[in-house]
Amino acid sequence: MASRAYNIPNLLTYARIVAVPLIVVCFFIEGKLESSDFARWTGLWLFIIASITDYLDGYLARIWNQTSNIGKMLDPIADKLLVASVLLLMAADGTIAGWSLWAAITILCREILVSGLREYLAALKVPVPVTRIAKWKTTAQMFALAFLLAGPAGDKVLPYTTEIGISLLWIAALLTIYTGYDYFRAGLKHMVD
Repeated sequence: MASRAYNIPNLLTYARIVAVPLIVVCFFIEGKLESSDFARWTGLWLFIIASITDYLDGYLARIWNQTSNIGKMLDPIADKLLVASVLLLMAADGTIAGWSLWAAITILCREILVSGLREYLAALKVPVPVTRIAKWKTTAQMFALAFLLAGPAGDKVLPYTTEIGISLLWIAALLTIYTGYDYFRAGLKHMVD
């Protein structure tokens, strides 16, 4: 039993959870460094590695037949921690501002609502499979957040990095609304009963 908790897919999930405070630390030290670009690039690379583990943990668990209850529980939590913390960091430092905050709020609200719905339906023994478009939504979110994490440092290398990130954030928000509606439509009949 303990060995399943420490299999490679679960270790990747744990690593993603550990990456969250490390990314946050990068932004706390950003203002204290002479070159704040270093902190942004470090945060970006930590985020990229964490995003890759999001794909790998599920893939490896399936092909190695190493799925576990703790992995099923922690994987979506790790994803939401990563996304929510980066969205909050980007809002706090002004990378996401004005109307674009609504895209971030939409994403955060959907994540919380769908988590609640999944928990409720799990208690009823109703499976809620992840759809293909939900995977696209996650991919769009991860790319948007990566561009936004690069932000001003990225603008020096690739002009309009921040604007690309904002555009991708809106695409992710639209996919978020669609997939959220999809999940609620599927779960509504169980909630009404």
